[in-house]
Amino acid sequence: MYQIVLIRHGESEYNRQNLFTGWSDPDLTEKGFHEAQSAGKLLKEAGYTFDLAFASVLKRSIKTLQLVLEELDLLWIPVEKSWKLNERHYGALQGLSKSETAEKYGEEQLLLWRRSLSVRPPLLTPDDPRYALNDRRYHEIAKEDLPRGESLEDTVRRVGSFWRERIVPLVIKKERVLISAHGNTLRALIKYMEDTEEKELLGLNIPTGIPLVYELDDEMKPIRRFYLGDPEQVAAKSHEVASQAKIHE
Repeated sequence: MYQIVLIRHGESEYNRQNLFTGWSDPDLTEKGFHEAQSAGKLLKEAGYTFDLAFASVLKRSIKTLQLVLEELDLLWIPVEKSWKLNERHYGALQGLSKSETAEKYGEEQLLLWRRSLSVRPPLLTPDDPRYALNDRRYHEIAKEDLPRGESLEDTVRRVGSFWRERIVPLVIKKERVLISAHGNTLRALIKYMEDTEEKELLGLNIPTGIPLVYELDDEMKPIRRFYLGDPEQVAAKSHEVASQAKIHE
């Protein structure tokens, strides 16, 4: 049996304000800071250790990973950052209020933008200051590879290729790997690994700051997945994520 641990970053400023985040780069809130520390404590109490770790190039993912590794006394292990682990790109929705967007376009459209497999958000225009080509951290990436907005299906392809080409060879060698990423990045990875049906994917809400453990067979297919910690807390935090698509909740 093989194993890998995934974690969604702690609460960010945009999470707290219920804004579309995507490739925007808000910091962790104080709550998010403590969520990351708690995740590290959970992993330590359960006896986990790691040989290397991965994060996106967004600070909420990076800081969460640093806080987790500090709790584990593993700040010294190699850490690799990749834009391919970035959150799904929400295009022109980035920075907008989810509740106000629901009021304007309806909860059904908001749910499609947030959770469906194939629906893309409105795309950024090339002259938009939010376009990644204007950001130094993406200068070495080919222009045609930089999204101006992604469906979850687009994100599945991006994350799936990184999983297949970079992560799987390490796991096969029995390297103990920790990935700090984002809600939709992890949903995309789950879709890729489990071939999850779209209907089930719509209801998959990944809580912030709680380690998600995957056990895999020799073909790198999931045997089971489970969260560390109190199941009631996991359920409550998953409900918080689901509620972001509501107007009156």
